[in-house]
Amino acid sequence: MKKKPANQPLGHRERQIMDAIFRLREASVQEVLAEIPDPPSYSAIRKMINVLEEKGLLVHRRDGTKYIYRPTTSKQTASRSAVKHLLTTFFSGTATDAVNTILDVSSANMSDEDFDQLREMIDNARNKGK
Repeated sequence: MKKKPANQPLGHRERQIMDAIFRLREASVQEVLAEIPDPPSYSAIRKMINVLEEKGLLVHRRDGTKYIYRPTTSKQTASRSAVKHLLTTFFSGTATDAVNTILDVSSANMSDEDFDQLREMIDNARNKGK
């Protein structure tokens, strides 16, 4: 029985595999290999895909002699889960601390339009809460 997708961090290669499969919507091991820069061996990718399937993040169907894998959740759902995990792990669940860190790291590269867009997002979020 496959596990329910867990809120667990993914390793670098696991993230690359999931990103490739999200982009392709579904993929064979060979198709994933073609999507990943400087990929490991076919058998290494196959093993990592099996681990992702055991974690409940992928399911497969048979297509002739090969398996075709697809995500069990949408990319948006997976992204939300990853952000929640990030907030809990590094920022005590506080969005303010996370946003402050993001701005500290990237504000030098942000345009006035980027800041205006952030302000609009904050205003919209504030209005939703009322």
